[in-house]
Amino acid sequence: MKRKKKIISSGRKSLQYRDTKCLNCGQALDISDVYCPYCSQLNSNKQLSAKDFFGEFLNSIVVFDSRFRNTLNDLLFKPGVITRNYAKGQRLKYANPFRFFLSVSIIFFLVNGLLNAISPSADNNTNNLNLNTKLADRAFVDSLSQNISKTTSKAISLADSIKAQQAPKPIKYISDEELDAMSFMESYTERFSLYNSFYEKTKIKNPEIALDSLHHGNTPFNRWVYSKNTTIDKIKENPSAFMNYVISKIPFFLFFFTPFFALFFWLIYSRKKYTYMEHMVFIFHIFSFIFLAMLLFIIPDLIIGSQFLLGCLFIFIGPIYFYKALRNFYQQNRALTLIKFVFLNTVFVIGLTFATMIFVAASAAVY
Repeated sequence: MKRKKKIISSGRKSLQYRDTKCLNCGQALDISDVYCPYCSQLNSNKQLSAKDFFGEFLNSIVVFDSRFRNTLNDLLFKPGVITRNYAKGQRLKYANPFRFFLSVSIIFFLVNGLLNAISPSADNNTNNLNLNTKLADRAFVDSLSQNISKTTSKAISLADSIKAQQAPKPIKYISDEELDAMSFMESYTERFSLYNSFYEKTKIKNPEIALDSLHHGNTPFNRWVYSKNTTIDKIKENPSAFMNYVISKIPFFLFFFTPFFALFFWLIYSRKKYTYMEHMVFIFHIFSFIFLAMLLFIIPDLIIGSQFLLGCLFIFIGPIYFYKALRNFYQQNRALTLIKFVFLNTVFVIGLTFATMIFVAASAAVY
């Protein structure tokens, strides 16, 4: 008589650790269920050990999730097809487009910052206050940062010109009551002008002391307006720090810029049966491809000591990819797609310029 083989397994998936009830959601389970069919948690009552924990962690790194693998493959090599499949309902096949975009873009900036910190060329650029030179090896970021740099320079120049005009003149005092009687924009302009003149004359940085001297109310809004004087000084003293602060928020800037850009897709493709949200998914896939390609090219470019691959990306690969994505997703003829390709690129540049101005102003407001 043969002896039954003893079930031996040290893993948490072993049959000896199976339960008839999910420990996470309480769903009734069969002893043969490896995972809960309701919440997908592993069916195991084994206490978590260090070996189990790190084993599962390493396994999750080595064994790629199929959705991640499908997303990478179709995003890189099938322009527009991934969005078309996603719009047709193949949702579980791919990673969430919004989350994937934020993840890839944030990873790119983290890797870019790490490489800048450890590469010798980055050390030489640390004291360079010219953002365009400092980020010359990042073509996409550079195109956006040029708008940011110009906007910031104009703001600083405007502040300098205001100070130069107001310096020799005595402070024109306006009471809090008079300012409150004005419209919001007029009140804000006059209030900031008054606080700026007082700041330049007295060099008082503490908003509470300044407001008390001016006999203005010590309100949160008044303190905030007065504190913008020190913000301007901080930006002038270290523009690169401010630019790095702004650049780090580019993924979120593009995230909130996308709904505006999607309006134009929705208008020029109004005859198509795609919803506004599906146009947004298409744009997020395009942005994800850009950051993913930059992430793939950043290290080879660093090794060869040039920006050849990134240059090819934005001069050749990017435009061709965008055109083919428009063709594959919206499925219109070449001539019509080309016209819309030119129009959308023009809208993107103009819209990005105005959005950047607002973005820089908002960043300065909270800096």
